Amino acid sequence: MPNIARYNREDVIHKAMLLFWQKGFGATSTRDLQQAVDMRPGSIYAAFGSKEDLYAEALKHYASCMSGILDERLAEHASGLDGLHSFFERVLFEPVLGEAGQVCMLIKTLTELTEAHAELRAQAIASLSTMEHLFTDIIRSAQVAGEVCADDDPQRVARSLQVQLIGMRSYYQSTGDQGAVRHLLDDAFSRIRV
Repeated sequence: MPNIARYNREDVIHKAMLLFWQKGFGATSTRDLQQAVDMRPGSIYAAFGSKEDLYAEALKHYASCMSGILDERLAEHASGLDGLHSFFERVLFEPVLGEAGQVCMLIKTLTELTEAHAELRAQAIASLSTMEHLFTDIIRSAQVAGEVCADDDPQRVARSLQVQLIGMRSYYQSTGDQGAVRHLLDDAFSRIRV
């Protein structure tokens, strides 16, 4: 009789993502993972290969969730720029996957991991690049709609917004000052609107 998995793979990856995001890769022990995902270490390694492989799955899940939230917010607004602004608000002020105001897991990965984990770093960089491309497409559409100056380089605007989002998340986590972050967010979008 074939061995049937007694766990929900997506649920395990989601729980592992939350744990890694909170504690970081290095501080997350096998025991922590075992408790978080309710699996024995042998089962975790049989299912995912290694701690690094599970972390890679968690990063992929995080990036997919962020893209999904962006798609939801864009679908809720006639204006792509308004949808992007709404995405920023959601990521900054509402519990998205973990706690509201948490630093981006991709950025946390890049600040924690060294070249000893080059593949995980490369995965985080690629996910950030994918998000930048999504932002660029939104800015291009906003230019066509007359919401953003047509002379602006859409990739440069998108990159600037992404950097500002990363900074606002870090600032919010360190200060808890929602009012200040809301002002920064409004300023970021008012600067690019026509």
